[in-house]
Amino acid sequence: MVMPSDVEIANSAEAIPIEEVAWKLGIGVEELIPIGDGIAKIRWTALESRFKKPQGFMVLITSVHPTPFGEGKTVTTIGLTQALNRVGRQAVCTIREPSMGPVFGIKGGAAGGGYSQVIPMEEINLHFTGDLHAVTSAHNLLSNMLDNHLKHDNELNLDPARITWPRVIDLNDRSLRQLAIGLGGAKNGMAREERFDITAASEVMAILTLSKDYVDLRHRLGQIVVGQRRDGYPVKADDLGAAGAMALLLRTAFLPNLVQTVENNPAFVHGGPFANIAHGNSSIIADRLALATSEFVITEAGFSSEMGAEKFMHIKAPLLGRGPDCIVINVTVRAMKLHGGAFGERGNYRPTAEEIAAKNVPAVRKGARSNLDRHIRNMLMFGMPVIVSINRFDSDTESEMATIEECARQSGARSVVRCNVYAEGGAGGRDLAKAVAAACEDHLAAGRPFKPLFNNRRPATEKALRIATNLYRAAGLDIRDKANRQWQQIEKWGYAHLPVCMAKTQYSFSHDANLLGAPEGFDLPIREFRLNAGAGFIVAVLGEMMTMPGLPKRPAAIDMDIDERGHLKGIFS
Repeated sequence: MVMPSDVEIANSAEAIPIEEVAWKLGIGVEELIPIGDGIAKIRWTALESRFKKPQGFMVLITSVHPTPFGEGKTVTTIGLTQALNRVGRQAVCTIREPSMGPVFGIKGGAAGGGYSQVIPMEEINLHFTGDLHAVTSAHNLLSNMLDNHLKHDNELNLDPARITWPRVIDLNDRSLRQLAIGLGGAKNGMAREERFDITAASEVMAILTLSKDYVDLRHRLGQIVVGQRRDGYPVKADDLGAAGAMALLLRTAFLPNLVQTVENNPAFVHGGPFANIAHGNSSIIADRLALATSEFVITEAGFSSEMGAEKFMHIKAPLLGRGPDCIVINVTVRAMKLHGGAFGERGNYRPTAEEIAAKNVPAVRKGARSNLDRHIRNMLMFGMPVIVSINRFDSDTESEMATIEECARQSGARSVVRCNVYAEGGAGGRDLAKAVAAACEDHLAAGRPFKPLFNNRRPATEKALRIATNLYRAAGLDIRDKANRQWQQIEKWGYAHLPVCMAKTQYSFSHDANLLGAPEGFDLPIREFRLNAGAGFIVAVLGEMMTMPGLPKRPAAIDMDIDERGHLKGIFS
């Protein structure tokens, strides 16, 4: 029997009114702001009244290094939520909003899949509640006001050659990585170089997801550093008088979005920072609300464990005020084949269906003993139990999955569970749900140990070195000349103590996508340091990492269309 497509499953799902979904969390209809069918934002008064209530368990879903197809981490997150509810435990998930860059580029959607997805899937994958548009507008408003200040007398004496604030757009467009603006004479403003980042990499996005309340949001926006004066002092958004208006644009976007899974379980979808170029986690306020209204909160960290999960531990957890109770590492047979050399030596190689289906136990074993082993041992450093979830595909063989199980146990995983939530929904994740519940209860009984790799007050370069040598297994840092100059400036301005956010390829422990498995002993090149003073971290740009992605040779958008009745065609399937 051929399984229906993702969009067919989503369209056939029997959604319940969003008011009933909210009721499962003890949230009343008067506390909702309905936005279309099956979507609502939560009023600030509802959040404010619940933040001090007892908190439930938090489970962090992460992954091995992915193939370009993705390994189903969001599917596992949603499926585990459904599975926990099926075994009688109250659970809600908190996930990020999809960016239209990857949606129209390579992924084609990021709301889960199969029988483990959130609905209304099409709306979530497209404009949703407009949060990403609000972030884009707030970010670019600051750019507008900056350029207007330069045009009209530049009273702050801002140096046009030392402006660090880019513009953003929520699409992949490599042609915008470096360009000139203000051409055509004085009436068009001051001519200068400019760059665009993708909205998911915006500091405003980071601020939206890391702020604890409106006061914090407004303060952080005001602290954004856009460049420096000719005398070397930093210029902030508050200096330009922009932060108040930016906060107004984000007023509604700041409120979490409530939707449901295909099995009618509550799900918060809020914020969308990438983990390869930003901190890769959903919003703090969505997590806080979920923790106050549910027994289990299943949250997802972007890309692999040394990226999104590491940033959860060192950037998000200190602000959230806690670490997770359990870590689930999502793994697939095809990812282990990739890291075992079955598809060559390119981390971003897209294998054919035939290559994926070809049985290759030696490659799976090699990948598991290198890549998976490193991920497990890295996560064990943080003090909480680690469970490995094998996300099953039809082409996986018994011997390949058994090999992963054997290797994962040898590496120290508390449990290794086969998960089939894509094809079976919550029913396919019962074993995972039971393993996670037991692990969380044991972690609570042990006093909830949480062991970050470093004291966050140490200099960012020292923290980058600890991450590089402990998690990536690099020999050391190679801080390039430009980055060194930027670091000296950051130190001079008094920001050296901030957390560090490593921006690198998602395909390897290193800066090089082609170093598969578990490379070690390499020098980690830091090309740039970017100060995100409002967000409260310093971005270290590694190797050739770009903060504005490009489209692949055949973008997913080519196969998308609309019919005569407005129904979607060839999308998210």
